[in-house]
Amino acid sequence: MTLLTMIIRTHLETNLSFVLAAILIILTMAFGYKHLDLHHKDFAYEKLSYVLWVPVGAVLCYILNVTCGLGSILALGIVGTCASFLPVLNKDSLYLKQIPVSIYCGAFVGMSSVETSPSILFVFAAGCLAGLLLMISKNLYLGVGGKLGTMAFGGVILSSLIYWLVV
Repeated sequence: MTLLTMIIRTHLETNLSFVLAAILIILTMAFGYKHLDLHHKDFAYEKLSYVLWVPVGAVLCYILNVTCGLGSILALGIVGTCASFLPVLNKDSLYLKQIPVSIYCGAFVGMSSVETSPSILFVFAAGCLAGLLLMISKNLYLGVGGKLGTMAFGGVILSSLIYWLVV
C-alpha cells in the first residue's frame, strides 16, 4: 500500500483516472487483508542479534555498488558469497549459521540505485527498517520464495515514504 501511495503522489496532478484506479486497488487490498487467513497459529520473532546484520549487509553492498562502481548485481554477489562463508569460521555456532540470511537481506537493500537511495545514511535506515520487517515476519511466508527481497523492498519503500514526509 505504501508503494501505491507513492505512485499516487507522483501522478496526482497529471493523471486523475490513474489515481482513482490506484485508490480503488488500495481499498480492495485493505478489505482483502482484513479477511485474509494467514494460516499460522502463533507469532514468533527473529532475535535482534541476528537482525542487526541487515544494515551491515545493506551498507556493504551499497559501498560496493555505488562507491566502488561494481554495479548492483556484482555487489550483491560479493556480499552474499562472503556472508555464506561465515558459518565455516565455527561450524558448531548456531549464531554464525543465522547471520548470512540477515546479511543477504541487507544486500538486497544495498542494491538500490542512487536515485532511490540518495545517501549511505538512507541505506542504513532502510536496512534497519528491513531488519525490523524481517524480525517480525519470522514465521510468515514460510516456504514462499522471495521473502528476503520482499523485506528489503519494504524497508526501502518505507524509508522513501519517511524521507518524502520529512523532506
